[in-house]
Amino acid sequence: MRRVYLDNAATTPVRAEVAELIHEYMVKHFGNPSSVHWFGREARRGLDRAREQVAGLIGAHPDEIVFTSGGTEADNLAIKGVAALKGIQGKHLITSAIEHHAIIHSTEQLERQGLQVTYLAVDEHGLVEPDHLAHALRPETILASVMLANNEVGTIQPIRELAALCRAKGVLFHTDAVQAAGQLDIDVKALDVDLMSISSHKLYGPKGIGALYIRKGCRVEPLAHGGGHERKRRAGTENLPGIVGFGLAAELSRQELPERREHLEALRDRLVQGILGGISHSRLNGHPQLRLPNNCNVSIEFVEGESMLLNLDLLGIAASSGSACTSGALEPSHVLLAMGLSHELAHGSLRFSLGRQNTAGDVDYVISTLPGIVARLREISPLHAGRE
Repeated sequence: MRRVYLDNAATTPVRAEVAELIHEYMVKHFGNPSSVHWFGREARRGLDRAREQVAGLIGAHPDEIVFTSGGTEADNLAIKGVAALKGIQGKHLITSAIEHHAIIHSTEQLERQGLQVTYLAVDEHGLVEPDHLAHALRPETILASVMLANNEVGTIQPIRELAALCRAKGVLFHTDAVQAAGQLDIDVKALDVDLMSISSHKLYGPKGIGALYIRKGCRVEPLAHGGGHERKRRAGTENLPGIVGFGLAAELSRQELPERREHLEALRDRLVQGILGGISHSRLNGHPQLRLPNNCNVSIEFVEGESMLLNLDLLGIAASSGSACTSGALEPSHVLLAMGLSHELAHGSLRFSLGRQNTAGDVDYVISTLPGIVARLREISPLHAGRE
């Protein structure tokens, strides 16, 4: 059976050269980077090199990179770390209604502790209006967090404009760039953000490792206390194999970004046109232009996303409905609901996310397969009864 993996927003396959380097640091350069002997110094060199590589991906200084266990921890460190440090200065945070649950659940916890949170609405394309952020800012606001690109629908936010509004009011700005890093050309200085979360396994590196960019002069309260690792910002012996793998994956992503983006955009447009042209009552979710190059999120009326996913899987095609972290939930995507979709239409959503390994043949296989699946499911759907 042909196997087509189109769930790269959930995770990407580790590159062969990255896996080889990880193995080397597990069996050869296995020292603790904090040790003063030769084994420790060799480990430290790998750690420092990886920090430079990750910083280079987003235009940061290496000292501004704090390694974490992934994007979720990076988001938690940014939100809770600022709240813990600046809580005496203000009790108000701002985020958007379509953030990843790592952000939303963090802000919900802080609400239970007495902080106030404003959740900015989005338009039908999933965009945050800068005016809405401007009106939400208060004297007691300490942080705003809006993701660079949405993990479900791929919409790219006007981060530079949003961050400038916060800068003018002395409010810190964080962006979750987990989906954007490796897909878009990112420069934290040009965006003028204070904090940025990124993750390794979204750009062909290992799972369980990520990073938080913390601008020089910006401070957060650590979530983990212990030794003086990561400049006393994240205690615990570093996951060196994961870090060096992350570093190499980041460097390769930066080098290949223009060519890969062009490749993915062509495949994405081919897939979108094929689905919308081949299936009636289907629509693209997210902004038609301001979107990630690898994201194709569609809603198909009168059928459920889970049923389509199961049938696609039987034919060797891997996709998702909503984000991978919540795909087992019965509730429809909070992102699609916030964009104004009905529950029925949100339940009928599919996310195809392309990767560097995908080909035009993969896309054509989906285009030729999905219409038949939809037709069969509509035949037994009470929602489709009497429709053409």
